[in-house]
Amino acid sequence: MTDDLEVFNLNRPPDPQRPLQGMTALVVEDSRFASEAIRLLCLRSGARIRRADSLAAAHRHLRVYRPSIVIIDLGLPDGSGADLIDELDKASPRVAAIFGISGEDNCREKAMQAGADGFFAKPIESLGAFQQAVLARLPQGEGPTGPRIVPNETIKPDPLSLQDDLSHMAEVVNTSPHGKTLDYIAQFLAGVARSSHDNDLEAAATGLAKARARGGGTSMDLARVAGILHERLQHVTTV
Repeated sequence: MTDDLEVFNLNRPPDPQRPLQGMTALVVEDSRFASEAIRLLCLRSGARIRRADSLAAAHRHLRVYRPSIVIIDLGLPDGSGADLIDELDKASPRVAAIFGISGEDNCREKAMQAGADGFFAKPIESLGAFQQAVLARLPQGEGPTGPRIVPNETIKPDPLSLQDDLSHMAEVVNTSPHGKTLDYIAQFLAGVARSSHDNDLEAAATGLAKARARGGGTSMDLARVAGILHERLQHVTTV
């Protein structure tokens, strides 16, 4: 149920301080830490946010809601976000602005070829850069009119959302994963590591991905990932 304040905010026009006022963003992202970052960016910009953590959840949202902006992670637990980008790009009426997002640089071209209007490389931390990217791709006439000061604020997601991501991956790693599950672990943790500036975890996740690509054994690489996850979670519980 929508309360009176929410209705009031949704009906307000965009202004220089809240240039996405009145818009709704659907974020299709399985990482809670990355989702929290985007949530803060959207709220600071005036946009309402809805989150889906899989392609299936995104389709459920889209059957009920029509967002103004969709931000889609390329690596999701039930498939590629590029497929959803392609689907939304071809839909009529089309969503005003579609963005891909990933912790892997080589996913930019994949997102753009699928029909995305833009791409965000993790981590997304600059409020000004986020607003500029979205406003540049909105149809003419949408967004605030007149000059505005670009904010220099940097957002910091709640560390508990990072703990949730690491705990989830630790559980998956402990199930003796194989095949595509290993690919998902490597992709997910690489994005989380970039978002949290964890160089050691990123290197371990990248090592696992390279081992998978070579087609060789992954036991040592997976053990390295497991060890770092254990260390990070132990640190959280002792501070």
